[in-house]
Amino acid sequence: MPRFDAITDADHAAFWEDGYVFKRGYLLAEEVELARETIRTDPSIAAHVLALSDAEGGSTDLALWNHPSEDVFGAIARCERVAGGAERLLGGEVYHYHSKLTMKRPGGGGRWEWHQDYGYWYQNGCLYPDMLSVAIALDPATRENGCMQVIKGSHKLGRIEHGRVAGQTGADMERVEQAMKALELVYCEMAPGDALFFHSNTLHCSAANLSPTRRNLLICCYNKATNNPYKAHHHPFYTPLTKLPDEAVLAAGVKATERAWMLEGQDQTSEGHRAA
Repeated sequence: MPRFDAITDADHAAFWEDGYVFKRGYLLAEEVELARETIRTDPSIAAHVLALSDAEGGSTDLALWNHPSEDVFGAIARCERVAGGAERLLGGEVYHYHSKLTMKRPGGGGRWEWHQDYGYWYQNGCLYPDMLSVAIALDPATRENGCMQVIKGSHKLGRIEHGRVAGQTGADMERVEQAMKALELVYCEMAPGDALFFHSNTLHCSAANLSPTRRNLLICCYNKATNNPYKAHHHPFYTPLTKLPDEAVLAAGVKATERAWMLEGQDQTSEGHRAA
Protein backbone atom coordinates (compact mmCIF):
# COMPACT_ATOMS: atom_id res chain seq x y z
CA MET A 1 0.00 0.00 0.00
CA PRO A 2 1.60 3.34 -1.00
CA ARG A 3 2.08 6.12 1.50
CA PHE A 4 -0.21 9.00 0.64
CA ASP A 5 0.86 12.61 0.47
CA ALA A 6 -0.60 13.92 3.73
CA ILE A 7 -1.77 17.50 4.19
CA THR A 8 1.39 19.60 4.34
CA ASP A 9 2.16 23.03 5.76
CA ALA A 10 1.93 24.38 2.20
CA ASP A 11 -1.52 22.77 1.78
CA HIS A 12 -2.63 24.32 5.07
CA ALA A 13 -1.47 27.76 3.96
CA ALA A 14 -3.15 27.41 0.54
CA PHE A 15 -6.42 26.27 2.10
CA TRP A 16 -6.66 29.30 4.37
CA GLU A 17 -5.47 31.72 1.69
CA ASP A 18 -7.57 30.44 -1.23
CA GLY A 19 -10.42 28.63 0.52
CA TYR A 20 -9.51 25.28 -1.05
CA VAL A 21 -6.63 22.96 -1.84
CA PHE A 22 -6.31 20.12 -4.36
CA LYS A 23 -4.80 16.74 -3.52
CA ARG A 24 -4.20 14.90 -6.76
CA GLY A 25 -4.40 11.09 -6.90
CA TYR A 26 -5.74 10.89 -3.35
CA LEU A 27 -7.63 7.67 -4.10
CA LEU A 28 -6.00 4.76 -5.88
CA ALA A 29 -7.50 3.55 -9.15
CA GLU A 30 -8.57 0.34 -7.35
CA GLU A 31 -10.34 2.38 -4.65
CA VAL A 32 -12.15 4.49 -7.24
CA GLU A 33 -13.35 1.34 -9.01
CA LEU A 34 -14.62 -0.10 -5.71
CA ALA A 35 -16.60 3.11 -5.14
CA ARG A 36 -18.04 2.93 -8.66
CA GLU A 37 -18.99 -0.70 -8.15
CA THR A 38 -20.75 0.21 -4.90
CA ILE A 39 -22.85 2.79 -6.75
CA ARG A 40 -23.75 0.19 -9.37
CA THR A 41 -24.62 -2.64 -6.98
CA ASP A 42 -25.67 -1.27 -3.58
CA PRO A 43 -29.48 -1.10 -3.53
CA SER A 44 -29.49 1.32 -0.60
CA ILE A 45 -27.97 4.02 -2.80
CA ALA A 46 -30.57 3.68 -5.54
CA ALA A 47 -33.32 3.59 -2.91
CA HIS A 48 -32.28 6.93 -1.41
CA VAL A 49 -31.52 8.98 -4.52
CA LEU A 50 -33.27 12.35 -4.70
CA ALA A 51 -33.54 14.52 -7.80
CA LEU A 52 -32.85 18.17 -6.96
CA SER A 53 -34.07 20.67 -9.53
CA ASP A 54 -32.13 23.72 -10.65
CA ALA A 55 -33.30 27.14 -11.82
CA GLU A 56 -33.19 26.10 -15.48
CA GLY A 57 -35.45 23.06 -15.21
CA GLY A 58 -32.72 20.43 -14.97
CA SER A 59 -32.04 18.13 -12.04
CA THR A 60 -29.12 16.36 -10.38
CA ASP A 61 -29.34 13.06 -8.50
CA LEU A 62 -28.23 13.13 -4.87
CA ALA A 63 -27.77 10.35 -2.30
CA LEU A 64 -26.95 11.49 1.25
CA TRP A 65 -26.20 9.77 4.57
CA ASN A 66 -25.24 11.09 8.02
CA HIS A 67 -23.14 8.33 9.57
CA PRO A 68 -20.37 6.38 7.82
CA SER A 69 -21.11 2.68 7.47
CA GLU A 70 -18.74 -0.24 7.12
CA ASP A 71 -18.70 -0.07 3.33
CA VAL A 72 -16.18 1.53 0.96
CA PHE A 73 -17.70 5.00 1.26
CA GLY A 74 -17.60 4.76 5.06
CA ALA A 75 -13.95 3.73 4.94
CA ILE A 76 -13.10 6.65 2.65
CA ALA A 77 -14.80 9.12 4.99
CA ARG A 78 -13.02 7.69 8.04
CA CYS A 79 -9.57 7.02 6.58
CA GLU A 80 -6.59 8.97 7.83
CA ARG A 81 -5.81 10.76 4.58
CA VAL A 82 -9.36 12.22 4.35
CA ALA A 83 -10.62 12.62 7.94
CA GLY A 84 -7.11 13.24 9.26
CA GLY A 85 -6.59 15.78 6.49
CA ALA A 86 -9.74 17.60 7.58
CA GLU A 87 -8.43 17.72 11.16
CA ARG A 88 -5.08 19.08 10.00
CA LEU A 89 -6.77 21.88 8.05
CA LEU A 90 -9.33 22.82 10.71
CA GLY A 91 -6.82 22.53 13.54
CA GLY A 92 -8.51 19.98 15.79
CA GLU A 93 -10.80 17.00 16.14
CA VAL A 94 -13.60 16.70 13.58
CA TYR A 95 -16.62 14.47 13.24
CA HIS A 96 -18.48 13.22 10.20
CA TYR A 97 -21.26 15.71 9.46
CA HIS A 98 -22.56 13.82 6.43
CA SER A 99 -21.49 12.42 3.06
CA LYS A 100 -23.22 12.57 -0.28
CA LEU A 101 -22.97 11.43 -3.86
CA THR A 102 -23.81 13.98 -6.51
CA MET A 103 -24.52 12.14 -9.73
CA LYS A 104 -24.91 14.01 -13.01
CA ARG A 105 -26.42 11.96 -15.79
CA PRO A 106 -24.87 12.22 -19.27
CA GLY A 107 -26.59 14.72 -21.52
CA GLY A 108 -28.85 16.30 -18.94
CA GLY A 109 -27.57 16.22 -15.37
CA GLY A 110 -28.56 19.57 -13.84
CA ARG A 111 -26.50 22.39 -12.38
CA TRP A 112 -25.74 23.23 -8.77
CA GLU A 113 -26.49 26.87 -8.05
CA TRP A 114 -23.91 29.17 -6.48
CA HIS A 115 -23.80 28.63 -2.72
CA GLN A 116 -21.67 28.30 0.39
CA ASP A 117 -22.15 25.14 2.43
CA TYR A 118 -22.23 27.27 5.58
CA GLY A 119 -24.95 29.32 3.92
CA TYR A 120 -27.37 26.62 5.03
CA TRP A 121 -25.36 24.75 7.70
CA TYR A 122 -25.63 28.01 9.66
CA GLN A 123 -29.37 27.37 9.84
CA ASN A 124 -28.66 23.95 11.37
CA GLY A 125 -27.35 25.49 14.58
CA CYS A 126 -23.60 25.55 13.82
CA LEU A 127 -22.29 28.77 15.39
CA TYR A 128 -18.98 28.87 13.55
CA PRO A 129 -17.93 28.04 9.96
CA ASP A 130 -15.40 25.55 11.37
CA MET A 131 -16.44 23.07 8.72
CA LEU A 132 -15.16 21.79 5.40
CA SER A 133 -15.93 19.35 2.63
CA VAL A 134 -13.76 16.94 0.66
CA ALA A 135 -14.95 16.42 -2.93
CA ILE A 136 -13.49 13.28 -4.51
CA ALA A 137 -13.88 12.66 -8.24
CA LEU A 138 -15.11 9.17 -9.14
CA ASP A 139 -15.25 10.04 -12.85
CA PRO A 140 -13.31 12.61 -14.86
CA ALA A 141 -14.67 16.03 -13.91
CA THR A 142 -14.37 18.47 -16.81
CA ARG A 143 -15.89 21.76 -17.90
CA GLU A 144 -17.96 19.83 -20.42
CA ASN A 145 -19.60 17.51 -17.88
CA GLY A 146 -20.16 20.10 -15.16
CA CYS A 147 -17.12 20.13 -12.88
CA MET A 148 -17.20 22.20 -9.72
CA GLN A 149 -16.32 25.88 -9.91
CA VAL A 150 -15.04 27.88 -6.94
CA ILE A 151 -14.40 31.56 -6.37
CA LYS A 152 -10.87 31.76 -5.05
CA GLY A 153 -10.62 33.49 -1.67
CA SER A 154 -14.40 33.87 -1.31
CA HIS A 155 -14.35 32.23 2.14
CA LYS A 156 -12.98 35.56 3.39
CA LEU A 157 -16.29 37.25 2.52
CA GLY A 158 -18.00 35.55 5.44
CA ARG A 159 -21.43 34.00 5.20
CA ILE A 160 -23.60 35.40 2.41
CA GLU A 161 -27.40 35.40 2.63
CA HIS A 162 -29.04 32.37 1.01
CA GLY A 163 -32.54 31.56 -0.18
CA ARG A 164 -34.42 28.96 -2.19
CA VAL A 165 -33.48 28.61 -5.86
CA ALA A 166 -35.80 26.03 -7.44
CA GLY A 167 -35.15 22.86 -5.40
CA GLN A 168 -31.83 24.08 -4.00
CA THR A 169 -30.44 26.63 -1.55
CA GLY A 170 -28.56 29.39 -3.37
CA ALA A 171 -26.49 32.44 -2.46
CA ASP A 172 -27.57 36.04 -3.06
CA MET A 173 -26.54 36.46 -6.71
CA GLU A 174 -25.90 40.19 -6.36
CA ARG A 175 -23.11 39.34 -3.92
CA VAL A 176 -21.87 36.45 -6.06
CA GLU A 177 -21.62 38.67 -9.13
CA GLN A 178 -19.63 41.27 -7.21
CA ALA A 179 -17.36 38.56 -5.82
CA MET A 180 -16.66 37.31 -9.36
CA LYS A 181 -15.60 40.82 -10.38
CA ALA A 182 -13.09 40.99 -7.52
CA LEU A 183 -11.90 37.38 -7.27
CA GLU A 184 -10.76 34.58 -9.58
CA LEU A 185 -13.15 31.93 -10.89
CA VAL A 186 -11.51 28.47 -10.87
CA TYR A 187 -12.79 25.43 -12.76
CA CYS A 188 -12.03 22.37 -10.62
CA GLU A 189 -11.20 19.84 -13.31
CA MET A 190 -10.20 16.55 -11.70
CA ALA A 191 -9.16 13.07 -12.69
CA PRO A 192 -10.75 10.09 -10.90
CA GLY A 193 -9.23 9.88 -7.43
CA ASP A 194 -8.38 13.58 -7.15
CA ALA A 195 -9.67 15.34 -4.02
CA LEU A 196 -10.60 18.94 -3.33
CA PHE A 197 -10.69 20.14 0.29
CA PHE A 198 -12.75 23.35 0.50
CA HIS A 199 -13.87 25.69 3.29
CA SER A 200 -17.55 25.87 4.23
CA ASN A 201 -17.68 29.57 3.23
CA THR A 202 -16.08 29.05 -0.20
CA LEU A 203 -18.56 29.95 -2.94
CA HIS A 204 -18.98 27.11 -5.41
CA CYS A 205 -21.32 25.84 -8.12
CA SER A 206 -21.32 23.51 -11.10
CA ALA A 207 -22.83 23.72 -14.56
CA ALA A 208 -25.17 21.19 -16.17
CA ASN A 209 -23.72 18.06 -17.70
CA LEU A 210 -24.42 18.33 -21.42
CA SER A 211 -21.68 15.86 -22.37
CA PRO A 212 -22.09 12.15 -23.19
CA THR A 213 -20.18 11.14 -20.01
CA ARG A 214 -21.43 10.85 -16.42
CA ARG A 215 -19.98 12.91 -13.56
CA ASN A 216 -20.17 11.26 -10.13
CA LEU A 217 -18.63 13.03 -7.15
CA LEU A 218 -18.31 11.86 -3.53
CA ILE A 219 -18.39 14.67 -0.98
CA CYS A 220 -17.45 13.98 2.67
CA CYS A 221 -18.35 16.82 5.05
CA TYR A 222 -16.84 17.44 8.48
CA ASN A 223 -17.61 19.67 11.45
CA LYS A 224 -15.12 20.57 14.13
CA ALA A 225 -15.89 18.83 17.43
CA THR A 226 -15.90 22.18 19.27
CA ASN A 227 -18.61 23.43 16.87
CA ASN A 228 -21.32 21.05 18.08
CA PRO A 229 -24.71 22.39 16.90
CA TYR A 230 -26.77 24.09 19.59
CA LYS A 231 -30.05 22.63 18.31
CA ALA A 232 -31.25 19.39 16.78
CA HIS A 233 -31.58 19.18 13.01
CA HIS A 234 -31.32 16.62 10.23
CA HIS A 235 -27.52 16.22 10.51
CA PRO A 236 -25.90 14.72 13.62
CA PHE A 237 -24.63 16.30 16.79
CA TYR A 238 -20.99 15.62 17.67
CA THR A 239 -20.38 11.90 17.25
CA PRO A 240 -16.80 10.68 17.91
CA LEU A 241 -15.17 9.56 14.69
CA THR A 242 -12.84 6.57 14.82
CA LYS A 243 -10.33 7.15 12.06
CA LEU A 244 -9.12 4.18 10.03
CA PRO A 245 -5.76 3.47 8.42
CA ASP A 246 -5.66 4.23 4.72
CA GLU A 247 -5.49 0.50 3.96
CA ALA A 248 -9.06 0.13 5.27
CA VAL A 249 -10.55 1.40 2.01
CA LEU A 250 -9.30 -1.57 -0.02
CA ALA A 251 -10.08 -3.92 2.87
CA ALA A 252 -13.70 -2.72 2.88
CA GLY A 253 -13.88 -3.48 -0.82
CA VAL A 254 -12.58 -7.02 -0.28
CA LYS A 255 -15.23 -7.60 2.40
CA ALA A 256 -17.95 -6.28 0.09
CA THR A 257 -16.80 -8.61 -2.70
CA GLU A 258 -16.79 -11.58 -0.32
CA ARG A 259 -20.32 -10.74 0.83
CA ALA A 260 -21.48 -10.47 -2.78
CA TRP A 261 -19.99 -13.88 -3.60
CA MET A 262 -21.61 -15.38 -0.51
CA LEU A 263 -25.02 -13.97 -1.45
CA GLU A 264 -24.59 -15.14 -5.05
CA GLY A 265 -23.74 -18.62 -3.78
CA GLN A 266 -26.82 -18.66 -1.58
CA ASP A 267 -28.98 -17.61 -4.53
CA GLN A 268 -27.54 -20.38 -6.68
CA THR A 269 -28.13 -22.92 -3.90
CA SER A 270 -31.72 -21.76 -3.60
CA GLU A 271 -32.19 -22.07 -7.35
CA GLY A 272 -30.76 -25.59 -7.20
CA HIS A 273 -33.21 -26.61 -4.47
CA ARG A 274 -36.13 -25.20 -6.43
CA ALA A 275 -35.02 -27.01 -9.58
CA ALA A 276 -34.73 -30.29 -7.65
